[in-house]
Amino acid sequence: MATPSVAEWLAALRNNDEIRYQLIESVRAIVLQVGPSIGEEIKYGGILFAGHRGFCGIFSYANHVTLEFSEGASLPDPHQRLEGKGKGRRHIKLGSISDIESHHVRDYVALAYQASQSS
Repeated sequence: MATPSVAEWLAALRNNDEIRYQLIESVRAIVLQVGPSIGEEIKYGGILFAGHRGFCGIFSYANHVTLEFSEGASLPDPHQRLEGKGKGRRHIKLGSISDIESHHVRDYVALAYQASQSS
C-alpha cells in the first residue's frame, strides 16, 4: 500500500474526527511557520516535519494528539510539559485547541527547530 500524501491523510482524519483534524491543523500551522523550507511527510502513522533535519511530528490517537520531538530529551523544558522517559524522544499530549497555548506548543516547536538547525 502506498504512503498517503499529507493532504490525503488529513482528509481521512477529517472524515473520521473533525475535532482532532482541527487540532492537528492548528499545530501544523505553527510548525510550518517556525522556519523557512519546512518539509512534511507521512511516516510512522503521523506527519513528520523537517528543516535542515527532522525535528518533530504530529500523531493522532483515539482521544488526543501528540506533538513528538525526536530529540526531546535534550531540549530545555521551561514549562515542564515534555512527557516521556525514553532515551531521546519526548512528547506533549494535546486534547483540545486550548492546550496549544496552555502547553506552550509554539515555544517547544521553536526550541526543537533551533536545536535541529545547530546539529
